Amino acid sequence: MTQAPAAPPSLHPVADAYTRLSAAFPGLRVTTWDGAPPSGEGWVCAAGLAAGGEALDTFLAREDAQIQREYGQRARSDVVAGFALHRYAWPACLLITLPWFLHRRVPRLPVQDVSFQRELGRMAVRLGTFCCLPDDPAAALPGARVVPDEEALRAEVRAAVAAHLGPVLDGFAPRMRRGPRALWGMATDEIVEGLWYLGHLLDDEPRAMAALHQLLPGATAPYIGAAAFRTLTAPDGTPLPTRDRASCCMYYTLRPDDTCLTCPRTGDTARIERLTLPDC
Repeated sequence: MTQAPAAPPSLHPVADAYTRLSAAFPGLRVTTWDGAPPSGEGWVCAAGLAAGGEALDTFLAREDAQIQREYGQRARSDVVAGFALHRYAWPACLLITLPWFLHRRVPRLPVQDVSFQRELGRMAVRLGTFCCLPDDPAAALPGARVVPDEEALRAEVRAAVAAHLGPVLDGFAPRMRRGPRALWGMATDEIVEGLWYLGHLLDDEPRAMAALHQLLPGATAPYIGAAAFRTLTAPDGTPLPTRDRASCCMYYTLRPDDTCLTCPRTGDTARIERLTLPDC
C-alpha cells in the first residue's frame, strides 16, 4: 500500500493552509504529493468519481455500508449517493476556500490531482498553479497567476471550485434523482458550511461569514442562491447565526422526525432551542 507522503508547508504557497486545517480539524488531514498519487485500500481519485464507473461504485458501496451501521437500515440508492457526494465535496471545497480565506491564494485543482481516503479522513493533493493578489509575496513565484483585486480573486475561487466539482457532479448525477440546479445547490451548501465550520474552529467565525457573503452573494452561476446567513436571538440576547440550505441532504428519509439545523423546514424556534443547548 502506498501512503500519501507529508510535504513540508514551505513547498507550496497554499500548503500552510492545509497544515492549519489539519491542526484545527484533526478528522481531516491533507498532504501533498508529486509523481504517482496515493493508492491502496480505500483511496479514490476524484477523477475516478467523476468517471462514474467502478471507483464510484466502490465509493457508494462503502457509504451504503456505513449508513447501515449507523442507522440500522438501508437507504434509497439516491440518498446513499447524496450522502457520499457530501462526504467528498465538503472537504474538497475546503482545499480551495481555506487557502483563499487564510492567505488570499486560490489553487487550481483538477480532479486528477486530488485523492481521498474516507475511512482515515485523508486527502492528498498535487499542487500546481494558484492565483493571488499583486501585493502577495508569493506573486513572483513559479505557478502564480496574479489577479487585480479581491473581487477578481473571489471569482477565481468560484471558478476553481466549479472546475473541480463540476466533473464530480456529472459522475454522481445518474445515481441521484436531482437535476443540475439541485446539484449546484448542494455545491453552494458545501462551500458555505465547510468554511463556516472551519471559521468557527479557527475562532474567526464572523470574518468567515462575511467572506462567504461576498463570495456567494447570489446570482453567481452555476451556484444556486447565496450564503444566506441570518441572525436569530437567544432568550438571553445572544446572537445566533444560522442560514437556510439551498439543497436538501435527505436526512429526513432516515430520521423522519428530525431535520438538519439549517434545513428550511426547521423553524426558528426549534433552531434557537437547539443552538442554545449546552453542547452547541
